[in-house]
Amino acid sequence: MTNKSTHESIEAKLAKLNKGSGKGAAEKAEPEKTSAELPLDPVDSEEVMQRLNEAEQKASQHWDRILRMQADMENAARRAERELADTQKYVLGKFVNELLPVVDNLERAVTAAQDSPSDAPAILEGVHLTLKMLANALEKFGVKQVNPLHEDFNPLFHEAVSTQAGGTKPGQVLAVLQKGYLLNERLVRPAMVVVSK
Repeated sequence: MTNKSTHESIEAKLAKLNKGSGKGAAEKAEPEKTSAELPLDPVDSEEVMQRLNEAEQKASQHWDRILRMQADMENAARRAERELADTQKYVLGKFVNELLPVVDNLERAVTAAQDSPSDAPAILEGVHLTLKMLANALEKFGVKQVNPLHEDFNPLFHEAVSTQAGGTKPGQVLAVLQKGYLLNERLVRPAMVVVSK
């Protein structure tokens, strides 16, 4: 039933009650009953119960959906944490694989120098090639060497250890005592340099 038909049936009941109450002026008039005090038709109560059941089912479905979504979010967060931990553990794997041949070659150079000290030029050449291999491996991972020999002193990338007279102009790097390194254009270690006065 619609609200309009319910309202009309309530008005009809009120009219019947008012007709029955006109028995005499001496009798006290019964106070008017509100729609909340009137008994509902069995048809009306069935409809209300049906609507209530439907609303409860919808609420239950929404609650289940919320619980599933919450569980999905918690699982995604746990999965992301696990992936981040794995990434942190194994991120250096490729880098280590690039450095292992360098270590092998340096060990061979040490063994060769111990076995035959007379082969110094060949060993020296092998060490130079190994250093080149190491520089290439570092470049693959964004590590760049800072070697500012004969450049202007830059306090952002260089650390002056001492000053000397000489050079074409003051503030020029005369010697590099230790090379600096950048990682993805960010300073990891400044170059230790001697600067002209």
